[in-house]
Amino acid sequence: METYPKAFDRMLDAWNERDASKIRGHLDAALNHDVRFVDPTIDLTGIDAFEAMVHQVQARIPGAIYSRISDVDSHHNVHRYRWAIHLHGKLAVQGFDAVQSKNDKVSLVIGFFGGLAINDT
Repeated sequence: METYPKAFDRMLDAWNERDASKIRGHLDAALNHDVRFVDPTIDLTGIDAFEAMVHQVQARIPGAIYSRISDVDSHHNVHRYRWAIHLHGKLAVQGFDAVQSKNDKVSLVIGFFGGLAINDT
């Protein structure tokens, strides 16, 4: 059985929420107020900035479905998992996140796009 903060599920719910007025409720349940989010395209701090990012991405990719496509590997309040975004039933992008939690809420998300090549040398 996986053990990870249930806040991860609420964070994912925010990305998939179609009612814009309900996104903040998911984020309040999932994130610490000073959450930091970093990926190749953005570096932001704070729940307000995180919420604005979710709205912007949803507007840019309407109808996208966000999902976790792996188990969550955890130790010492640090977690990693793979995710994917599908659009019209087709894979649009995938990647992985390294997430730090504090008090059972997300405090840091470091996202990467794509996968890592395996070096067999």
